[in-house]
Amino acid sequence: MPAPERIPTERLTAVDLLTKGELTVLGQVREASNAVLYCSVSYEGQEATCVYKPIAGERPLWDFPDGTLAQREVAAYELSEATGWGLVPPTVLRDGPYGQGMVQLWIEADAEAPLLALVEDEEAGEGWKAVGTADVGEGRTALLVHADDARLRRLAVLDAVINNGDRKGGHLLPAPDGTLYAIDHGVTFNVDGKLRTLLWGWAGEPLPPEVVSTLTTVAGALATGAPLATRLAELLTAKEVSALRDRVAALLRTGTHPIPSGEWPAIPWPPV
Repeated sequence: MPAPERIPTERLTAVDLLTKGELTVLGQVREASNAVLYCSVSYEGQEATCVYKPIAGERPLWDFPDGTLAQREVAAYELSEATGWGLVPPTVLRDGPYGQGMVQLWIEADAEAPLLALVEDEEAGEGWKAVGTADVGEGRTALLVHADDARLRRLAVLDAVINNGDRKGGHLLPAPDGTLYAIDHGVTFNVDGKLRTLLWGWAGEPLPPEVVSTLTTVAGALATGAPLATRLAELLTAKEVSALRDRVAALLRTGTHPIPSGEWPAIPWPPV
């Protein structure tokens, strides 16, 4: 699938294009568990490619209310924007050919920028952080590692904030320009602890000062009546927004990356 065209911000933002543009379905991403449609979106002479996930195509989950995954995807984008880290591609909630759903700018990943690896040595090695062991067949196991990368570290914090229950390797999209994007945020913002991720390499380590500063800003933006809190209240329940505030406060109080709770599988399956 082709990469999206660059959207000149001085003429039309990506969010404007996704919100106002005409959606044309070009195909389907068949490996996805829910309905994911690959589309073009065009408006005022500009065009890009995008993903459209209609609410009608969401499979019911036992631990999330039906018909809420699209809203959670948009809430993850709004939270990412509040951090200033730009980790989630532009994402909106709008009507489409199959009803209301999430529409997100398509990101073409750079296949030459690996962020995860399996190594058969006992040590992760310089530049890598160990996550755990994985079965590689024939009775052998290997060490699963991720890059010791500041972009991934920010994402690990974002996932802890939004309570991401499914951070897999396939959700990491390093763009050719060096930007890291993350996708698939439907199972987020649950009131109960659901954090499952491949990014445990910094578990228990102190949060970098830059992250602490960012979380402090986010905490202020989540105050009742603040624009971010008001926007999230349109997408999540009051209890979910309250739990979000609590998670940010807990990270600031401890000053460390979270560790697996032991009450929930820490690593998603399959990991990629």
